[in-house]
Amino acid sequence: MDASGPRVGDDMTVEVALSVMAGARVEYLVLCDGDDQSTGSVTLAELVAHRGSSTYTDRTRLRDVLDGPFVSHGRTPGVLALSG
Repeated sequence: MDASGPRVGDDMTVEVALSVMAGARVEYLVLCDGDDQSTGSVTLAELVAHRGSSTYTDRTRLRDVLDGPFVSHGRTPGVLALSG
């Protein structure tokens, strides 16, 4: 993925991230920490899948998704991968 995509804070909620993606008409967001350092990226499909999980609430933050059940395997650290 290209690091020039829309950059958002990892403290953003999943719901807001989905709205940003819809408004910007993009398939992924570049995640940044409090120091504006890139920590990875997340795709629309990954967020939609997480939103359908039993652990999801409307307060779930992107950083919580990165630490949650969708753990990356063999991808760039911080980039979500669907398990299964």
